[in-house]
Amino acid sequence: MGDKPIWEQIGSSFIQHYYQLFDADRTQLGAIYIDASCLTWEGQQFQGKAAIVEKLSSLPFQKIQHSITAQDHQPTPDSCILSMVVGQLKADDDQVLGFQQTFLLKSFQGAWVCTNEVFRLALHN
Repeated sequence: MGDKPIWEQIGSSFIQHYYQLFDADRTQLGAIYIDASCLTWEGQQFQGKAAIVEKLSSLPFQKIQHSITAQDHQPTPDSCILSMVVGQLKADDDQVLGFQQTFLLKSFQGAWVCTNEVFRLALHN
């Protein structure tokens, strides 16, 4: 991993941490957001750590497993990291679905947090 640019190392580590938390106990995701964070989930807008965690915690499934197909990371001019993820997820006994998710990561008080996030299922209907 040492031969990758630092933004790829940070982005990859963040993505791994995010999906481990999400799959194990999504109520614990609050640590990666700040009060100014924004989430767009399937077109619905949420702002602030509490609103985001409430949304993610209230999703209508008991268990979920994400499988990451690809991830890309870019540095931004204002020292943030833009990360895009493509993968599949399986919730409860539902069929496997594709998804895309984008994160904007910012260094905040010594830690990398998610300031912006967009999630969409890959549905073609």
